[in-house]
Amino acid sequence: MPGMTPREVSVVCRGAELPALLSLPEGPARAGIVLLHPADDGSRRQFLFEHLAQILPAHGLAVLRYDRRQMDDGRDVPYQLQVDDLGCARDLLARETGPVPVGLWGFSQGAWAALHAAASDPSVNFLVLLGCSAVSPARQMRYGTAVQLRRAGFGTADVAELDQLRSAWEQHQRGQSSRDQAQLIVDRYRGRPWFSLSSVPEVLPDGQVWDDLDFDPATAISRLACPVLAFYGQDEWIPVQDSISVWRHSLPDAAELTIRDLAGTTHYPTIGGGRDIAAISPDYTTALISWLNGTLRAGTESWHR
Repeated sequence: MPGMTPREVSVVCRGAELPALLSLPEGPARAGIVLLHPADDGSRRQFLFEHLAQILPAHGLAVLRYDRRQMDDGRDVPYQLQVDDLGCARDLLARETGPVPVGLWGFSQGAWAALHAAASDPSVNFLVLLGCSAVSPARQMRYGTAVQLRRAGFGTADVAELDQLRSAWEQHQRGQSSRDQAQLIVDRYRGRPWFSLSSVPEVLPDGQVWDDLDFDPATAISRLACPVLAFYGQDEWIPVQDSISVWRHSLPDAAELTIRDLAGTTHYPTIGGGRDIAAISPDYTTALISWLNGTLRAGTESWHR
């Protein structure tokens, strides 16, 4: 059921004014949640955000979502800069709700940004993560692009060439090889019929555009002290079992971990990979609300000490 009309606000941080939407409960908020973006959609109006803004205020949560900033040089937004913007968003939310528990919801790349933030800030009260790779972005992209090739019918030899291509791209981005050296390898493979699935540019940039390719989620996970709900489907982009293993071996005793398998979903928490609210798995919605209600009830006493 649709909630109240969201209010237009702005997150102002480090020279940027990011358009935002704030959805509040009808009464006093018992908690707040800030939403973090996947790499391919920086909009505050994406359907997974809209879904949360519709359902969570009825359970007492204030929901804040904003447009991710854009980089003038074509780079991805560095995770630390995303965390800085998140801090300003949390300040805005706190001015609206008062001193209530605040958690983070992150999908895909947004899950990494959420981990980065919560690892260094114990005031983050809970995390909800979807499609969260617990291996580095470089390793995740090797896995994900290899899956795309196999799904498209390419074989072992093609995947081996892809691995060489992505290795050259990574080495260039780490400063371990020159642009000209890496471009020679790109030129060798860019005529392959699978090249468009590689997520490597045909013409390499002069400098670094992938700041966080070696971000280590395991290190961030080892520093968490808040409850975590992690959703996984039959993901075509991240190594799910490897990620779950990292969670179970890295998370400290001070934190609580709930992992939920979403049958019939893919990287998105939707049936068959759909990209609209109607396709969202009802199991995701039910599990999310149940976990949030239970976590907020259990955490009330300790958060207010």
